[in-house]
Amino acid sequence: LCSCHLLLGLCAFLHFHKSVSAESTCKLKAKFNLNGYKDVEKKKVVVGGMFPVHQRVTSTDGNTSSVPVSSGCEGFNFRTFRWTQTMLFAIEEINLRTDLLPKTDLGYVIYDSCFTISKAVEGTLTYLTGQDEAVPNYRCGDGAPLAALVGAGGSDLSIATARILGLYHFPQVSYFSSCSALESKFQFPTFLRTIPNDVHQSTAIAKLVLHFGWTWVGTIAADDDYGKYGIKEFKEQVEEAGVCISFSETLPKVSSPEDIQRIVDTVVESTAKIIVVFSSDVDLSPLIVELLRHNVTNRTWIASEAWVTSALINQPGVSSVLGGTLGFGVKRANIPGLQSYLLSLDPYADSLTEEFWETAANSTLSRAARAVPDGLCTGKESLQRLNSTYSDVSQLRITYNVYKAVYAVAHALHNLEHCVPGQGPFNRNSCAEITSFEPWQLMYYLKNVRFNVPHTEEEIFFNDGDVDGYYDIINWQVKGDGELSYVIVGSYNGTAQPEARMTIQNESIVWNNEDVEHPRSVCSENCQPGTRKGIRQGEPVCCFDCIPCADGEISNTTNARECIQCSEDYWSNAVRDTCVPKTIEFLAFGEPLGITLIVISAFGALVTIAVGVVFIVNLGTPLVKANDALLSFSLLFSLVVTFLCSIVFLGEPQPWSCMTSQVALALGFALCLSSIMGANPGGNPEKDKLTFAHQRAIAAVAVACTVWLIILPPHPVKNTAAQNVKIILECDEGSVVFICCIFAYDILLALLAFIFAFIARKLEDHLRYEAKCVTFGMLVFFIVWISFVPAYLSTRGKFMVAVQIFAILASSFGLLACIFLPKCYVLLVKPERNTEEMMRPRSKPRDGTSTGTSASLATAATEVNATIASTAIDD
Repeated sequence: LCSCHLLLGLCAFLHFHKSVSAESTCKLKAKFNLNGYKDVEKKKVVVGGMFPVHQRVTSTDGNTSSVPVSSGCEGFNFRTFRWTQTMLFAIEEINLRTDLLPKTDLGYVIYDSCFTISKAVEGTLTYLTGQDEAVPNYRCGDGAPLAALVGAGGSDLSIATARILGLYHFPQVSYFSSCSALESKFQFPTFLRTIPNDVHQSTAIAKLVLHFGWTWVGTIAADDDYGKYGIKEFKEQVEEAGVCISFSETLPKVSSPEDIQRIVDTVVESTAKIIVVFSSDVDLSPLIVELLRHNVTNRTWIASEAWVTSALINQPGVSSVLGGTLGFGVKRANIPGLQSYLLSLDPYADSLTEEFWETAANSTLSRAARAVPDGLCTGKESLQRLNSTYSDVSQLRITYNVYKAVYAVAHALHNLEHCVPGQGPFNRNSCAEITSFEPWQLMYYLKNVRFNVPHTEEEIFFNDGDVDGYYDIINWQVKGDGELSYVIVGSYNGTAQPEARMTIQNESIVWNNEDVEHPRSVCSENCQPGTRKGIRQGEPVCCFDCIPCADGEISNTTNARECIQCSEDYWSNAVRDTCVPKTIEFLAFGEPLGITLIVISAFGALVTIAVGVVFIVNLGTPLVKANDALLSFSLLFSLVVTFLCSIVFLGEPQPWSCMTSQVALALGFALCLSSIMGANPGGNPEKDKLTFAHQRAIAAVAVACTVWLIILPPHPVKNTAAQNVKIILECDEGSVVFICCIFAYDILLALLAFIFAFIARKLEDHLRYEAKCVTFGMLVFFIVWISFVPAYLSTRGKFMVAVQIFAILASSFGLLACIFLPKCYVLLVKPERNTEEMMRPRSKPRDGTSTGTSASLATAATEVNATIASTAIDD
């Protein structure tokens, strides 16, 4: 079969390494079954092409008992057939031009890859061999040199062919293979493409998802390199930005109803409303059919460029499922003359065109010259009236890529042909001959080619085999007749600055179910300010609970991970999104409670002064003389002090008020209680001793208070611990020991006064009643202050001050009423009882014993002191 002597030698060598006769021949292991177009006669250069005109190879029975036969193809694809015709149109257009390869006619060899790797490999080997039978590693025949291969369709197909072509440094220009894996020049040194690298598309889709705030997304990818690499790049970018993937499904390359049904179930069960699909239209089509059957709506689909304008997907009735779809399409262009060329096909030119005609007309082509039986077509039918995808030139995107790929090869050949001898790029500045160049020589010119595409004037050049990443953002909108139309709503330019790469008109987008607002797709709604995200165990980070911030903590951003603690003087507001100043609390003069206490204090002071006035008016009367006017006025003065010192507790604490309030209270009660102890009717011989004791008590308290104020003076503080939402302004007493000692001394005086009064209650006549009044007064004093302790400890804030003031006023009123009210009653109401006779001591016999002598409260105290003293001397 092969006339090359070297091939014969190789065959002999491989046959057990033994020398054989010259008559030995090479045995052809298989004959490939390929369809396509071929025109190489009288052509100076041949350009190869490979297109997936059919969708799949025919299934075989797997019988190994007979000679294997290369599979045929089925599932005619009008869209890819248009791509094939576009290559033929571009070659014809170039051959007619006088400014591009004017002396060179291009031939072509085009094969159908059937969207299958095995067929793509068959076509590649056959193309390289140069004859119908493929002989690996050999070029048989002496025809026109092969220029480059335009193809081979999908990324999987191009990867397979590029590995073979790369072995021979044979150029390949793809129009549809966008997989990022093909950017590796180590693996694919001679691969170039006129479609953008999927790195750009994955980035564009990621930006689109982030633009609309979708954080819960499902993904579906074809089970090939195109789908796997595209989705992988997309996932990496969105997951880094915080987006979560609800599900990831893979479309089978060989249709499997079970797998398709599983994917449909996943889509239905998922709460994700956004689904990104990286797949060809051929692989996606079975899923769309099943989604239609199950009426799966209310989803927004994000389409890759491979199916965003595919008529195979955009079939009648899909608007309920795919309406509102957003996708990225490569550049679109109008190619003048292409539609006329497409419509001028000769149905009888070759078997592939004949199959197209029969599929388009849905009939069998007849070669009869006259009457055509029913069910047959004549070949004269109008392709334009058939309204098929083949003749639709409204969305020339991949078609335009084919057109650019052919022109890229032509311009590279033109530059090779017009190389100036002595100025060439090869060894010793040599040039390559157009009739006998090597593939690697053309590869040099292809890598460096730069030209403007006819009619569009787009500048084409390759950057490491890739072109710029530019896409139109396409929205599938439902027209009035219920069909879908492709509306451009934005664009993406991968060469622009990052912030300016994507432009999109949100208001121009029509979403699924014709919603104006873009759909939401989140696993959990955003956590509003005032809450923080609580991650759910075992679920993606986008699925979380919103936990309210604790008291005193806030979050002022959406989806805060942690709450922020407010500073000491601040507290969280009701919704916990702002720290607000704490309420400053103190018992103010102007509030109702403060006014009430001031009025009561002033009233008590005025009543006490009034009592003093009554005593002054009646200073010479027996009753006043009998009660020792000096001590009575001292007691009244101390009560005025205690009444008025309660007012100092009101208002915002100041250094002076903190020092004054407690000191005045301690001195006031010390004076009051020592005066009660020293109360002595005139003429008593012990008066001077008690007066001296009285003075010593006052002096002791005064000295203690002075030391206290000097060493550790009380001062105002902010109490932030008592209540979370309030700052309580209060006085820090400075030293608990000092204040306890001072008030302990007051308590001691109170106890002594109570004991003396209790003993004196058995005295005769009016002194007995006076002692009882003092006893009742002291009982009131103790009841008030004993009740004060639990009440004070159970309150907070300004009410603590109110309780303390109430205790001061109550005890003061108790002493005033119990001690002076009976006297004022006699002085004002019963003056006839204010006589010497009534004040004179009298004795009464009682059971044969002498009656006790009348004595004052001071006399009783003196007797007690004398008894204690004599006991001490006896000891």
